[in-house]
Amino acid sequence: MHSYLNARRVRTLVSSVAAAVAMVGCSSKILGVDTPDVLSATALSGSLGATTIRNGALQDFTVTFSGSQDGFIVSTGNMGDEVQTSDTFADRYFTDGRRQTDVLGGATNSTYNGLHLARADLTSAILAWVPVKSATVAAVKDSLSELYTMRGVTENLFAEAYCSGVPFSIVKADGSFAYGSAQTTAQLLTASVASIDSALALATGVSYKSFAQVAKGRALLNAGQFAAAAAAVAGVATTYKYTLYHSVATGRQQNGIYNGTFVAGSRYTVGTREGTNGLDYLTTPADPRVPWTASTRSGFDGTSRNLPVEQKYPAQGSSVVLADGIEARLIEAEARLQGATQGDRDAVFALLNTLRATGLTTAIAALPASPTTQAAAVDMLFKERAFWLWLTGHRLGDMRRLIRQYGRTAATVFPVGTLALRPGDTYGTDVNFIIPFPEKNNPQFTGCLDRNP
Repeated sequence: MHSYLNARRVRTLVSSVAAAVAMVGCSSKILGVDTPDVLSATALSGSLGATTIRNGALQDFTVTFSGSQDGFIVSTGNMGDEVQTSDTFADRYFTDGRRQTDVLGGATNSTYNGLHLARADLTSAILAWVPVKSATVAAVKDSLSELYTMRGVTENLFAEAYCSGVPFSIVKADGSFAYGSAQTTAQLLTASVASIDSALALATGVSYKSFAQVAKGRALLNAGQFAAAAAAVAGVATTYKYTLYHSVATGRQQNGIYNGTFVAGSRYTVGTREGTNGLDYLTTPADPRVPWTASTRSGFDGTSRNLPVEQKYPAQGSSVVLADGIEARLIEAEARLQGATQGDRDAVFALLNTLRATGLTTAIAALPASPTTQAAAVDMLFKERAFWLWLTGHRLGDMRRLIRQYGRTAATVFPVGTLALRPGDTYGTDVNFIIPFPEKNNPQFTGCLDRNP
């Protein structure tokens, strides 16, 4: 059973302990602290404790989503066609090459563990928040709504990235474990929507409601419920953004996408036209939604040279958008496309050009012509999604949906052939992440139910 289910561990500043020792002297009682960096659950009781747990849970999500060089955004981009590995470690280049095994460890374990930690902490924060906060105060309801939405987002990310079979285990109030059984992708999405519905029932502020609406639309889109997804995001302002913030203050607060793809000797690099099927992200001149520059930068492996540098996250403190109104419009466009008539295709074409005209400070040139076939319209929509949502953790889920919902084959969606940065390697057939081997400590889990998209 994974230790990440202990959701009430809160680190304190070691320097404050050292300062206390300096003032009091070398007391054996003071020096004999069993767990100097962990507070007990009783120390986190009450309103202040609930707030501390809440803040820690939200930060745990940010760390695993965009605060690590192996976080969700980078790792799923590496499995897809946004990111390539300029590293020498098998856990990274086996993911890039679509050839995972459950015993790789390293980066493949860290994202999985981090998502479980975030979900468990968010659940603990919800349980801690309810009994000590006034349920009639709007700000309290909104804060609780945010926790529920974030938990729903985490459950959806499991469905987007991993094979069918992810279990959700819990720690009971008495400290014992309740082992979770393997869940299908459909069950994960149902859990996600249920969490977000709880958020919507609580939300009073527009920003909290909008966050829940976009998150629900994303989960419903993954479930193939297109009309319901469009209904979920109705009314969300195109200018709306839910942002995760990073800082240079500590390693835990830094932007992991920058650390993973921007600096010299980084483990990853952004890619373009990866493995034949990859989209042409790095155009010249650069598309403003996919900003990049050429460079002489080398990767960690020392052989990958002249690597491009993404400019979407140009600093350790760069913020990351988790959900926004542009995604809401893209969801509405995809729902309209399901009508499959020329009128529907023309309407989607117009919607996408409206986004190009209004979605950025400076308008982007309009798409040249409305597609006349459904296949071409799907190509157009998913490329626009890929560019608008570049390096935000959406692309792997979209690539899987192209297979699952639109009948494409993996060989026409995912990178194939020889890896550009590892010429001796060829791509495998994976379309998702495998559940790491340590999960088999759970007696109710025996492995992925399937590796289907």
